[in-house]
Amino acid sequence: MKCDLDGNMMTKYPLLLVHGAGLRDKTYRFIEYWGRIPKTFSKNGIAFYHGETDAWGTIEKNAEILKARIDAILKERGTEKVNIIAHSRGGLEARYLIANMGMERAVASLTTISTPHRGVKAMNIALKLPVALYKFCSFFVDAWYKALGDKNPDFFASSRQLSEKSCAEFNERNPDMKGIYYQSYAAMLKYFFGDIILATLNQFIKLTDGGNDGLCPVESAKWGDYKGTITTEGIFGISHGGIIDLYRTDYKGVSIPDFYLGIAKGLSERGL
Repeated sequence: MKCDLDGNMMTKYPLLLVHGAGLRDKTYRFIEYWGRIPKTFSKNGIAFYHGETDAWGTIEKNAEILKARIDAILKERGTEKVNIIAHSRGGLEARYLIANMGMERAVASLTTISTPHRGVKAMNIALKLPVALYKFCSFFVDAWYKALGDKNPDFFASSRQLSEKSCAEFNERNPDMKGIYYQSYAAMLKYFFGDIILATLNQFIKLTDGGNDGLCPVESAKWGDYKGTITTEGIFGISHGGIIDLYRTDYKGVSIPDFYLGIAKGLSERGL
């Protein structure tokens, strides 16, 4: 592990935090997607940036945002690469960026957390809804998120990209690139009331996909060097929002900020 003169932990390359669907890095200007994690990184001298992607942009459109963001970071810091830490659908956007936009040159590693690499079987049911109804509802979602700051919201297309079939096709078109370290983590709810907001979805997805965090199945989150499933010692477990410290909650046996410090430490020890 590298440290500066003050003993702060350092990675060779800066970290780029890429959020998932439904929220922005900051929503309503005060909801920090990553909870206490940015302050924890700053406190420990770890250089990091936010991806600044749209909440409901498509994988392709958000990858364009990430490309411009990375190019700006490299120019600002005079470094050659970044380490990406991506949550949920952000991991798919990062993989598309690397495999299809010539950015393998600028990415040293990709860490995905609760990313549905193989999709969500429960989404197959949603795809059976009448297209007209789906588009009608999507119109209002897009309007709302445009008001929140999204430049190119497309709920209809981006939500459908998370289905099992869509992700299978995505994986064929976006292979892992040589020279980049890929690692992944999953989160899991043990008891559906571990997250009231995601309780119903947790039970529904459990029927179709097995263990999950309320949105992403554990099996779907496994990609590259799978580092394990993050959950609590108690009965509740950790949800899709809990794993990014969205609720700023201290769990039994797990400190989410320390978990991310561990990721940074692991990258540093790999010389990344």
